[in-house]
Amino acid sequence: MSNTYPRSFSHIGISVPDLEAAVKFYTEVMGWYLIMEPTEVVEDDSPIGEMCTDVFGSNWDKFRIAHLSTGDRIGVELFEFKGQVNPENNFEYWKTGIFHFCVQDPNVEELAEKIVAAGGKKRMEKPRYYYPGKKPYRMIYMEDPFGNILEIYSHSYELVYSEGAY
Repeated sequence: MSNTYPRSFSHIGISVPDLEAAVKFYTEVMGWYLIMEPTEVVEDDSPIGEMCTDVFGSNWDKFRIAHLSTGDRIGVELFEFKGQVNPENNFEYWKTGIFHFCVQDPNVEELAEKIVAAGGKKRMEKPRYYYPGKKPYRMIYMEDPFGNILEIYSHSYELVYSEGAY
């Protein structure tokens, strides 16, 4: 019998239509570290080519990728695929899959304005308080300049939910 234990979060992959613009946004606005400059990966018989064929199937041809890291060492892979198509609505939260990721910043309002100034947008008019008048825990849903949904928390996930139910 094996013991179950909480696994650590390693990284997330985000598709973007313009890799250089995404690297600029995520390093300058979010402050993430650039670990590996934008690189092209091609479909061939190299180890990385074969690994990608295992993932994508055949005829993926090529893509570009950059690797970043958040302040708490979570990896972020930015992908620019050939022929990439941006969905009309990237907020189909009712569909199975990841519909957002969340970052933490004590100044939710300032980061939200920086995201807007860099070409992103607010999905909510203003930040909302989880426990109005009791605790300063706030959040807001945003979009990066490429349509990816992100949320900003003012405090850690554990603190926000340690009170139990809303």
